[in-house]
Amino acid sequence: LFYVALPYVIWNFGREPLGDYVAMLLSTAPGILYTIYRFIVDKQFNITGLFILSSMLIGTTVDLLSGSAEQMIINGIYLGLFYTFIYFILFIVKRPFTLYIAVDFAYLQGFDRKDSKALFFQKGIFKWFQIIQMVFIIRGLFMAGLTAFLLNKYGIDGYGEMLIYKKVAAWTFSIIIMGLFFNINNVVQKYEKQSQKNSQPEMQRSETDKEPVP
Repeated sequence: LFYVALPYVIWNFGREPLGDYVAMLLSTAPGILYTIYRFIVDKQFNITGLFILSSMLIGTTVDLLSGSAEQMIINGIYLGLFYTFIYFILFIVKRPFTLYIAVDFAYLQGFDRKDSKALFFQKGIFKWFQIIQMVFIIRGLFMAGLTAFLLNKYGIDGYGEMLIYKKVAAWTFSIIIMGLFFNINNVVQKYEKQSQKNSQPEMQRSETDKEPVP
């Protein structure tokens, strides 16, 4: 509703009386306001929440400075590629942003941040966060390419259709990413069970090594 339906209605009914640029700016308002509302309600004062708010602030600033509807879309493409470049750097230095998202989520479930971070950096678990990070990079490149293709094919008049195509693509990637996160949850559970099994013989040996108390 806030990310597709309302922006689409605002664009279609607002572009004639307000102009393309103003209508496009207003079409971004429902999604921004809803995200801020969820941020406050869920109290996401963490790395993930701060990243979302800062990216919205940067995105809104870029939109306001664009000057025209077409330039606003083009700048959005460049901004998306900028974020993709950041994801790529984090992937190279092995500090995937997706891991810190998981740490924030685990914290909301009552788990300590340091313990979760140490657990997620274990070899058998960490590789899955790198895989999700790679999906983030692919998504950024794909969305930039899709936006450029749609803009070239339909022009600014096809912005309404562009919203729909982009949202479908975004949902598709979101489903893939959520599936990978669910898989990580299974991997973590298996790792913890195996760790418990491995610790039991150690505990038994330590008990037998103890000298009897006189």
